[in-house]
Amino acid sequence: MNKEDMDKLVSWMKESRKTVILTGAGMSTESGIPDFRSEEGLWKKVNPMMVARPETIEENYDLFHSFYKKRIENLKSKQPHKGYDVIAKWEKDQLVDTVVTQNVDDFHRLSGNQKVLCLHGSIRTHRCHDCKREAEEEAFLEKKPCKICGGRLRPNVVLFGESLSGESLTNATVAIKEADLVMVIGTSLQVYPVNQLPFLTSGRKVYINREVHMGRDFDLCIEGDAQKILLKLEEQI
Repeated sequence: MNKEDMDKLVSWMKESRKTVILTGAGMSTESGIPDFRSEEGLWKKVNPMMVARPETIEENYDLFHSFYKKRIENLKSKQPHKGYDVIAKWEKDQLVDTVVTQNVDDFHRLSGNQKVLCLHGSIRTHRCHDCKREAEEEAFLEKKPCKICGGRLRPNVVLFGESLSGESLTNATVAIKEADLVMVIGTSLQVYPVNQLPFLTSGRKVYINREVHMGRDFDLCIEGDAQKILLKLEEQI
């Protein structure tokens, strides 16, 4: 996080007419939410193809329910860190137009962002897997059946083998294509099609992450913790 890079990014943010921020699990880990692919990540402890797939709801609902109940209960004790507040402030100050996120914790909305596109859904809302009707979180946690059809309840998250939200993906694609500046924060960009999104812009692309893997594809890369970098940028703007 050298001063020259930070100064350059601040300048680009001030020049940009439309800035889009794309966030991943690295934004939430600093709030105590485990990521998926690191050495301490969720997928080191469980096999995602055994748990986070629609077939598991039908074949082993106890396993599916136990996994997501633990995630939901863990989330109740966590709060968005100050970096989220910075991004929300930038939206109010018209420095950021849209936030696109892979995260399902809804921390961006809780922090005050209004224009948020949740590509992988939200773990804070629920529905019936069968009839798709909305359901209460309490009903899911208590493993109650759907009030309408008796089906099994689930969080509104995208599971392996399911398509991303068509509307969110379409809106994210349009926003990024129109952007002068795209800031990618806290994601390894390993998952298709999200890893293609930053490169749809003809504007500048900035990558902020604890580990920088793809510097050649971005106009600027800043290595470090998301929260520290966001707070530092806010000091300089």
